Amino acid sequence: ATRYILFHKSTHVTERYPLVTIRKTLSLTLLFAATASFAQNAAQPELQLALLTNEVWWGGATTLGNTMPFGAAPLEINLSGDNRGNQYAPLLVSSKGRYVWSDKAFAFAFKDNTLRVTSSGGAPVVSRQSGSSLREAYLAAAKAFFPTDGKLPDPALFAAPQYNTWIELMYDQNQRDVLKYAHAIVDNGLPPGVLMIDDNWQEDYGKWNFHPGRFSDPKAMMKELHALGFKVMVWVCPFVSADCDVYRALAKKKAFFMEKPGDPAMVTWWNGKSAMLDLSNPDAKAWFTGELARLQTDYGVDGFKLDAGDTPFYKEGYFAHEKLDVNEHTGRFGEIGLAFPLNEYRACWKLAGRPLVQRLRDKNHNWNDLGKLVPDLLAAGLLGYAFVCPDMIGGGEFQSFLDLKAIDQELVVRSAQTHALAPMMQFSVAPWRVLDAAHLDAVKKAVALRMRFTPRILKLASASAASGEPMLRHMAYVFPEGGYENIKDQFMMGDDLLVAPMVIRGTSRKVLIPKGTWKADDGSVIEGPAEKTLEVPLARLPYFERQ
Repeated sequence: ATRYILFHKSTHVTERYPLVTIRKTLSLTLLFAATASFAQNAAQPELQLALLTNEVWWGGATTLGNTMPFGAAPLEINLSGDNRGNQYAPLLVSSKGRYVWSDKAFAFAFKDNTLRVTSSGGAPVVSRQSGSSLREAYLAAAKAFFPTDGKLPDPALFAAPQYNTWIELMYDQNQRDVLKYAHAIVDNGLPPGVLMIDDNWQEDYGKWNFHPGRFSDPKAMMKELHALGFKVMVWVCPFVSADCDVYRALAKKKAFFMEKPGDPAMVTWWNGKSAMLDLSNPDAKAWFTGELARLQTDYGVDGFKLDAGDTPFYKEGYFAHEKLDVNEHTGRFGEIGLAFPLNEYRACWKLAGRPLVQRLRDKNHNWNDLGKLVPDLLAAGLLGYAFVCPDMIGGGEFQSFLDLKAIDQELVVRSAQTHALAPMMQFSVAPWRVLDAAHLDAVKKAVALRMRFTPRILKLASASAASGEPMLRHMAYVFPEGGYENIKDQFMMGDDLLVAPMVIRGTSRKVLIPKGTWKADDGSVIEGPAEKTLEVPLARLPYFERQ
């Protein structure tokens, strides 16, 4: 007998399998059958992989970032129908060049030096070896399952800081205070950028007109904001209040998820109970996109913050136009933003490689949550979400800013610095309201640094749109031999800019410098690999440019 290793061309599987023993006289038909069996074994609803030496993994969901990399400790995660408040995808990538993918959401576990993955709905789980590094694994998965379309979100989202009215106005969005906030941005020496008018500007949920009692002349407001140099986004969601005329008209079109045929479901969400658009219904999709386009035409709105869309709102028992799982319904909401280059999402399923801006879920105003920004940003990038925004500076929970005495000014500064050289930078709380002169000056210096790097950031954004690679990258992604897999407080912007923000209280930190020659923000030149302890006074953001 002669022993052969069989490789199936369509799967490129290189996992170790027992050698197939066949005789030289084996017919071609039997050989093809053996090969097909081999390929089938590589793509089953359940998968078990023995971990390689020192192998660790990333993926699944953005909000698991602080738990990554996986593999060193026992862990069980079930992502079936649970986006965990942020972006997720059926992808795991390994430091040793392997990846796992399924078309459906999955559960995965690390135990006894083994990775086990179980897909929902009987979808096959594919595992492939694509080189020997994290970068090679990611690029192979992206090429196979979410290739970039080469498009970029509106460059205004990268070019200057973004400003969101939520923390300052909360549910009292109104024309006078929106304009006051915008003028204060410019008057305090900050550059205009994208301005987001948040929840409750509208007449009702689903009734997407500026509330006439709070916005006396929205067209004039938009004209004034544009003259100041802002592009304007407004908050929208897939919910419709059940006691308005819009609801009655859409119910007749069966545009909502239904408890039973003809009976729209009342979905509980953070603002009460509403009907929810079934965007698998062409009539619902056409109505929603038509309303957004009308806001652009009638008022001059530039784009949209598309909030909600989380999987827990979609119940498996609901009746819908198409029989999709809850993850796919979240994906349909994400597809709406593809028609509007000025967009922002917080919840997303798949849709990596597309020109959608993905914001981290709201972080609290504390050091623990500040420490989650970098690992969550890294996690988003390794799921294919290249264009990511690190929540709001200082945190996105408005209760944290109601008592000025409870605000940690140092935290606000360090948060701003973490944003400064990330793909995007977003304010909400007004720094001139909550900071003293020294801390406000430090924030302004972070913004000035951002503006100096704007051409580089825009160039990197275009390159990421072309390549599909994340803008913000894990050190292990760029330097696979450096042993940086567990670094969670440094990141790379592209391949040549290392950023090491302060994400803990204090004025000193250690920084790991990779191989090569690096010029620091203070002008010093460092030969790597090296470990340095830096003094980081309030106004400093340590960064290093490869020479």
